[in-house]
Amino acid sequence: MHTFLNKEPSVIYWTLFKRDNWNMYIAATGQGLCYIGSNNAAIDEMKQWINRFRPGLTMIQDDEKLLPYVEELQEYLAGMRQTLSQPVDIKGTPFQQTVWQALSEIPYGTTWSYSDIAHHIQKPASVRAVGAAIGANPLLITVPCHRVIGKNGSLTGYRGGLEMKTRLLELERQNLVNLQGGMRSLNL
Repeated sequence: MHTFLNKEPSVIYWTLFKRDNWNMYIAATGQGLCYIGSNNAAIDEMKQWINRFRPGLTMIQDDEKLLPYVEELQEYLAGMRQTLSQPVDIKGTPFQQTVWQALSEIPYGTTWSYSDIAHHIQKPASVRAVGAAIGANPLLITVPCHRVIGKNGSLTGYRGGLEMKTRLLELERQNLVNLQGGMRSLNL
């Protein structure tokens, strides 16, 4: 479960996360992680997000300061972690924060529909607003919006692109299969 902060920092630290075929810009304030970019996107994606949602912050590249976030992402992509637990600092409306919290409650390796999210937050008529809040999520992977699919089971829009969404869902499913296989062998 994440706590979403609304304090005003003055600096945003960033680095380029690289692991295998994953290359994502990530950013954090002194309070926590605030942005994970799309895989293989240019730095301009992050700069545009910062200018739009965190204007006036000074951007400083600091690989060392972001190391705890990088390590968690590496562990997640290696199948050694199912959630990311470092602090986050994301701003949003109360409705967005409610939706983002609901996304954080989707179990690893499973998917929910937009309707499932709307029912989960007890606003079943707000499916479109739920979709808009999910689209505004600045923390790909950490707030797992990749686990949201269409009501008919189809993959739907994702800021990181459908290829990234597919890769993340396949990674989680494969890691669950590997984990369950390992548990079965322990029970022999």
